[in-house]
Amino acid sequence: MRRCLLLVVVFCGACARPSSQAIVPAAPSGWFATWTASPYDVPRPPRDSVDRTPTLFDQTVRLIVHTSIGGDDTRIRLSNEYGDRPLAIDAAHIAVRDSGPAIDASTDRALTFGGRSWVTLRPGAVAFSDPVAIPIPALRDLAISLHFADSARLMTRHPLALQTSYVRRGNVAGARTFVADTSIYVWPFLVGVDVTNRAATGVIATIGNSITDGAGSKRDANTRWPNVLAARLLASAEPLKAVVNAGISGGRVLTLGAGPSALARFDRDVLMTPGLTHVIVLEGINDIGRSATDGTTAEDIIVGYRQLIARAHDRGIVIFGATLTPAGVRASFTPALEARRAAVNAFIRTSGEFDGVIDFDAATRDPANPLQFLPAYDSGDHLHPGDAGYRAMGEAIDLTLFRRRP
Repeated sequence: MRRCLLLVVVFCGACARPSSQAIVPAAPSGWFATWTASPYDVPRPPRDSVDRTPTLFDQTVRLIVHTSIGGDDTRIRLSNEYGDRPLAIDAAHIAVRDSGPAIDASTDRALTFGGRSWVTLRPGAVAFSDPVAIPIPALRDLAISLHFADSARLMTRHPLALQTSYVRRGNVAGARTFVADTSIYVWPFLVGVDVTNRAATGVIATIGNSITDGAGSKRDANTRWPNVLAARLLASAEPLKAVVNAGISGGRVLTLGAGPSALARFDRDVLMTPGLTHVIVLEGINDIGRSATDGTTAEDIIVGYRQLIARAHDRGIVIFGATLTPAGVRASFTPALEARRAAVNAFIRTSGEFDGVIDFDAATRDPANPLQFLPAYDSGDHLHPGDAGYRAMGEAIDLTLFRRRP
């Protein structure tokens, strides 16, 4: 008799300098990312001999993700980057989500990998599904269902999904709906959804920490500032571009935080994004927050920015710097740390080294107390915006920035 093991853990964790107004040419015909999530796993010393990594066995996980642009064909990208054993997926489906775990059955498609209905990813490997024809709507939820016949340890995952996904015993990957045994709030193994779209002209990748990841925003509401930007672009007369989120909560520019640093993951999470044309960098506040203990200076962070700029420009990618939002007034954020934040923001605003500037600091600070958020924008912890703050950030971005060349 096979034993069904279910362990589930909830992980929580614009102004622009003058530039050419030439329109960026459409990316070559092909794939455009419409959704991404950056995976990571930080090994922690065991407190005892118990393995606390969430594990699935003979279970289906139905992962819910939110598109930016739509398309005519789609594929998914899976990763076992941090796995310590092969990951065996013996059934995979994609569909437009109806509500809860239910899907629009007319859109359900079984996915294959090299023509096979199953795929095994060795530790460290990535796999693309074969393309399927499916009408993908813009700004809609998709359901990607994966069945694991063997044990699957959720080591490669994006912890702060802020999205409810569903788990059910057995293979229900192709079911229209089911009663979930439990819910999870992480995205395991799934790192991207790509579409074809003849009208699309590019993809904007947003790299940052928890403020890009959406900490402090409402679950299942898709109110992160990249979501706001995606909706604005679709409602505008600007050329069609997707917006994808490469935020990692606790992330830093220079060193390992909750996940790999921006310098370490820039190729994987940004430059390799299908259809990429533009990048927005909002990163550095965690480097500053830890600088009292590790000695990081504002100049160190600026050197890191210059590395990101050079690497983007080597690929012909436009890269924008976003100013760091207020982080006070908190006892842990001392005047010395605030001075570092001010120095970093001064570089972003005035150096001219980024291709443009998005001034999130100006968009969210309290005019009467500029070292802190406007109270209506504060999630309550004085470090992360709430939904209103994220909306203000997304609405502060000048959409004509995305016409620019590097």
